[in-house]
Amino acid sequence: MENEKPDHPSHRKDHRTDAFATKFVDKSARWQQKATKHVPKDEKPPPAGGVDDTPIPDAPPGYTLKITFNRAESLPIADINSFSSDPYVLAQLNVDLPPRHKQDPHMRFRTPTIRKSTDPVWNCDWIVANVPATGFKLKARIYDEDPNDHDDRLGNVHVHVDSLHDSWPGITEQAYKIKKRMGSKRAYFMRGCAAMFSHGLEMSGKLVVSVELLGKTEVGSNGGRVWTVGPCAWSKHLSPMIGRIAGTKEEGESKDGAKTESYNFQANQFQLAGPVPAPLYHRYVEFKPFIAGMFTAKSLRGYILNRALRHQHSRVYNYDRYTLYGSFSSPSNDMCLQFLKLAHYDRGGRIFTYVITLDGLFRFTETGKEFGIDLLSKHTMHSDVNIYIAFSGEFFVRRLKTPRREPSDSDQETHPPAEIDEGSPSSEPPSDPAYYALYIDNDSGTYRPSAKLLPLLKEFMQRNFPGLKVVTLDCCADAEKMGKLKGEQRERKKAEGKGMVYMQDEGSSLSSSDEEELDERMREYGEEGADGGGPKKEKMRMKVKREIKESKVFGAMRGNGDKEDKEPQAVAGRTEGADGEVGHSSGELRQKDGVLRPKEDGVIGDNEKVEGK
Repeated sequence: MENEKPDHPSHRKDHRTDAFATKFVDKSARWQQKATKHVPKDEKPPPAGGVDDTPIPDAPPGYTLKITFNRAESLPIADINSFSSDPYVLAQLNVDLPPRHKQDPHMRFRTPTIRKSTDPVWNCDWIVANVPATGFKLKARIYDEDPNDHDDRLGNVHVHVDSLHDSWPGITEQAYKIKKRMGSKRAYFMRGCAAMFSHGLEMSGKLVVSVELLGKTEVGSNGGRVWTVGPCAWSKHLSPMIGRIAGTKEEGESKDGAKTESYNFQANQFQLAGPVPAPLYHRYVEFKPFIAGMFTAKSLRGYILNRALRHQHSRVYNYDRYTLYGSFSSPSNDMCLQFLKLAHYDRGGRIFTYVITLDGLFRFTETGKEFGIDLLSKHTMHSDVNIYIAFSGEFFVRRLKTPRREPSDSDQETHPPAEIDEGSPSSEPPSDPAYYALYIDNDSGTYRPSAKLLPLLKEFMQRNFPGLKVVTLDCCADAEKMGKLKGEQRERKKAEGKGMVYMQDEGSSLSSSDEEELDERMREYGEEGADGGGPKKEKMRMKVKREIKESKVFGAMRGNGDKEDKEPQAVAGRTEGADGEVGHSSGELRQKDGVLRPKEDGVIGDNEKVEGK
């Protein structure tokens, strides 16, 4: 104790200003609580939380539209290094239908990112049902993707249609001038500098959009809400940095065949085909006084928490050059297999936290009792602090021994816990969805979904993942059974983790084969052998080791990485594989079937080859 420094933070004397911030935050929270008690006479108090039985407002059935974002022209230059941009479109559809509550989230759609282009071609479709006859307002924002910083806005485009009818001709590849007022000043300054030296460049960009009327929406008697029909797009977000913080690892294989694991954190999004059943409508539960402020961002403490959670959501579901995209026109067997692939089939005893938004966007990440993973698997973060969602909870996948039998049969064995031949962990998992069961529950303290709605959730999931067996669990009534099943998942995770060679990411560690290369290159330098000593020898060894690391990193950047590289290569365009998986390659692109494809084959994540057509 005598040797401790007196100016250490833990031993600093208290100052009278230290408690000022805490008192100010507490007082502002009390002011906010008093303000919320005085509800205007014409405004109803918000529901208590959990399931909300507010009905959908009555309205006549509307129309189904296919909105296509074809391409953009003459976009500004947002990236000084490449003298180009990485553009994508974030669209929002507004209609005159009254929402159930004013806090309901808007209808939004995001296109994939086109790399290094100021004249990108997307040809992305967004099919929306039940758009009313009073028309719509489409607001499209063009951004430059910058994962290391905030995305730069390149401009806005507004498409207004006053009315719809059976003979409405639609919009065919109409070019709309991009409004620069809200765009990045730096990007347009770079565009202006480039236009000074080239007479062919234009300062004002254009966004080409098409809208096709597909007909009346068949929804029965009530057309009071709009939903996404398709396509069923998915995205896989990878983050080695968050994986290191959370302690999550991804399986792989080294050159010599040994199983390895590298730090990585995977977040997944899957657009399900709507409509989401109307009763699936839940509001956050205000189990503590500060919760309301966190969702509404009205109090000082709530505003800080709201901004922090939104920032966390944007980092976990961050789009960068390693993000994988894909889509399916409608629910199918291939779509079900893609979901199983994102969930790693029945490997590793994984348990996932999930949220389904009101428009059917299915978000999920792996969860666990570890502090880092638990911190990144909160339902509030997955929902992007939305006040209303459809459903939330946890799920896991198990493999069945007999696909023709139900998971609840007494003689049906599942993996885990049983060891079943022809599958994980000894061999590749079967590619038939009938071999798998999805166990999904309502274990969410934030929204507390009603157990009475689990049959509707089961029907909705089976409609989107045909062939997959779905088992629902009530976190209260089935608490003992659910605890037993999740305990078996955790035991399997521990068992399958044994015998692994734990590695860091490829840029900071060497595999056993790299150690052999290190010894061989040391001999080439004429040292006394790979096992010698001395300061000079150790200095030379560190130098060679650093060269091997740098060669691996640069090789991966050029698309020539080793087979154990888990992350896909740099993106130049959007390419689609045979299984619906979309990655990127650095080859020359050509357009076919509305998708940008490379002329030469490229390698994308998980050692899969994408054939250029």
